[in-house]
Amino acid sequence: MNIQSGKIRIRNATADDAQVLSKWWNNGKIMAHAGFPKGLGTTSAKIIKSLSNDNNFNRRLIIELENKPIGEMSYRTPQKGTAEIGIKICVTSQQNKGYGTTSLKLLMSYIFINLKYEKIILDTNLSNLRAQIVYEKLGFRKIKTNIDSWRDQLGRLQSSVDYEILKNEYLELYDEESVATQIAQPHSYN
Repeated sequence: MNIQSGKIRIRNATADDAQVLSKWWNNGKIMAHAGFPKGLGTTSAKIIKSLSNDNNFNRRLIIELENKPIGEMSYRTPQKGTAEIGIKICVTSQQNKGYGTTSLKLLMSYIFINLKYEKIILDTNLSNLRAQIVYEKLGFRKIKTNIDSWRDQLGRLQSSVDYEILKNEYLELYDEESVATQIAQPHSYN
């Protein structure tokens, strides 16, 4: 994958990204919302090995702002026709600037138009109100709230919210021609 809109580019994560992913994934502040306030405690070598298993059904992605990594995304295929996605803007100074929203819309368009999926699902921590606002703005429907359904790394009970959007719902919000235009070949920053 290599898609771009303005200053934002989403591309496949490679072994060259292992060091930055390790830095982000081992940072408890970045990973707390995912249940890892102490970070993942992983290594670049483990990440490189894991990335070698990526394929068209399960993939880690890097979000770049003018060719500099600012975050990560992923999608996986829990069942045929359904993609489960995740996103983190990991560079704190680049949060709350709309880059996550732009990145999500690009990924959603690519998944529905290019990969031909019929549904996208995601979840977020119930306390992550900022993410919920973005997801709902993009057309996701809240499906279920899971109260005290899992424990984080410190043993604290956490709650989550499940979301989904169908391809036809997305295309009602954003016509297919404009969606296809968004995921046209990227230009480069020099």
